[in-house]
Amino acid sequence: MKKLMPLALVALFVTTLSSCELVEGIFKAGMWTGVILVVVVVAIIIWLAAKLFGGRKD
Repeated sequence: MKKLMPLALVALFVTTLSSCELVEGIFKAGMWTGVILVVVVVAIIIWLAAKLFGGRKD
């Protein structure tokens, strides 16, 4: 039960926060923080797509 509590809190936050509040929070933290966060997320998505669909196969 103790291991499920942090997971339950994360699920609660994800379901209660809207995307507008997330964007507002990012820009309150600063524009550069938002830019860095977006770049990191895009890089992770590209990396995952490369892993899923394979790279060059020689």
